[in-house]
Amino acid sequence: MNKRTYTLATALVTTLTLAVTGCSGGGTSGGARNGKNPATSNSGAVLGGTPQKGGTLTVLSNQDFTHLDPARNWVMGDMDFGTRLLYRTLVTYKAEPGAKGGDLVPDLAEDLGVSSNGARTWTFKLKPGLKYEDGTPITSRDIKHNVERSFSPDLPGGPDYAARYLAGAEGYQGPAGGRHLASVKTPDDRTVVFELRTPFAEFPFAATLPTFAPVPPSQDKGPQYDNRPFSSGPYKIDSYARDKQLVLVRNTHWDPKTDRVRKAYPDRIVVTMGLKANQIDDRLIAATGPDASAVPWDKLRPESTPKVLTKPDIKARLLAESTSCTEMLQMHTGRAPFDDVRVRQAVQYALDREAVLTASGGPALNDPATALMPGFLFGGKQPDTLGIPLTGDVPKAKKLLEEAGKGGGFTTRITVSNGDKAVGEAIQQSLGRAGIKVTIETVDPSAFYDTIGDTKNRTDLVYTGWCPDYPSGSTFLPFVFDGRFIKEKGNSGNHSLFRDDATMKRMDEIAAMADAARAAEAWRELDGKILAKAPTAPVVVERKPLLIGTNIAGAFGHTSFGGQLDYATVGLKDPSKSAN
Repeated sequence: MNKRTYTLATALVTTLTLAVTGCSGGGTSGGARNGKNPATSNSGAVLGGTPQKGGTLTVLSNQDFTHLDPARNWVMGDMDFGTRLLYRTLVTYKAEPGAKGGDLVPDLAEDLGVSSNGARTWTFKLKPGLKYEDGTPITSRDIKHNVERSFSPDLPGGPDYAARYLAGAEGYQGPAGGRHLASVKTPDDRTVVFELRTPFAEFPFAATLPTFAPVPPSQDKGPQYDNRPFSSGPYKIDSYARDKQLVLVRNTHWDPKTDRVRKAYPDRIVVTMGLKANQIDDRLIAATGPDASAVPWDKLRPESTPKVLTKPDIKARLLAESTSCTEMLQMHTGRAPFDDVRVRQAVQYALDREAVLTASGGPALNDPATALMPGFLFGGKQPDTLGIPLTGDVPKAKKLLEEAGKGGGFTTRITVSNGDKAVGEAIQQSLGRAGIKVTIETVDPSAFYDTIGDTKNRTDLVYTGWCPDYPSGSTFLPFVFDGRFIKEKGNSGNHSLFRDDATMKRMDEIAAMADAARAAEAWRELDGKILAKAPTAPVVVERKPLLIGTNIAGAFGHTSFGGQLDYATVGLKDPSKSAN
């Protein structure tokens, strides 16, 4: 099960307490995701030694990016890729494996921000000498511009911390027509000040998100910016053919003296898209020719696991960091029959989590979920809140359906990413035991979140998950269950469309607590209360199994990016052996 040490938990409480009093600078501990199984993976380790400068790193992918526009980028892998390679944020995470990957360090800013007014005001000073890919200076107004454009209805899907916390943000629709947020101030080219409507001691963690990357207004092309973000990081886009290939080359105006995180080892990074998942696995298992210098975008397929774990030389190239993301079956609570809590509870009891766990790669790469928030937010281990057997309780599910007037069962549909088809089939079979007949609809991963984010046209059931953006219940439960932030299109977290007044009132009460330890306990209590109302059924907490090529060095799964490779440090052992 997932583990989180008392030392790290105490460090986070200390960090938040200091933040309220205006402490700035230095790193803060948090976000450690352990739960490794050393018998099956190289979690917490850096594989391949220290990379050498040069060569071409190849990324083999079965999909395009969901979004690269920093105003819209809110998928773990995309955020990792974007913020480590293409654009920098005010604050970022250390490029280190294990617990240290949860430490914050300044990025564009000189420190972690200075708070005042009881953590309602946060001030950041940019480092001198920061430049874009064309050599023009990065200014505080560019940070303000990207924060403001993240409100635009034309740019849905991105992090909404700004909408939740900035003062006077209600009803704001972005900077079109010269409209600006008075709560984001830029008194000079290097200073940006955020005025919040409520105390937010965790704001430095939010400042790691792509919303707080710079976008110069002169380069902003609205929705088309997704195709060509303007670089403030170590690489810039050389070419981008959607669903086919993305090529990055060095940004010669990036100054490593201003950047203590990114190493930028490769000369080029080529993302090859549209490959079949089994093709990627087989190529990386063989690791011949250019594939020796390749890494995967997505996780190893469950079917390929035996080919890897039974061969020590291949297993030595496998990373499997815990994602600390809870995968859930989310139900449309605003649409019959799932507007009846008894029907939703019937789904919880009918679900065979053991079958889904097997379809996801088995116990070597997964843990069954018994609560909503991941274990580290409970101090180490998820509680078994409902006490439902792993294989389900079909008689109980049938009884609940009968009480809801659905004793004969009913038909419904589920949307899953096409990489989760086997998971969808396991859900289909387990719910079928209780008379719930499920039709599976698969969607390409790059379009998945846009599809399920269309709240009017989506299916009743969706299989998705949530990863805390940083180690706090405030970055899990409100984003998944606060009904006030549901959007008709681009809906990002609350895929059960759960609107419950008592839940939202309690969220506000917890958010206002100044005592971090008391708030953490309150989030844990609220987790159980929400689960009893059954907007969703938690299924598994996954790890991220990634098989790297034999010529890869500096590779590890980053705890704060859902176990994805940290692109800040990965490179090649011998650049001369890579593709041209």
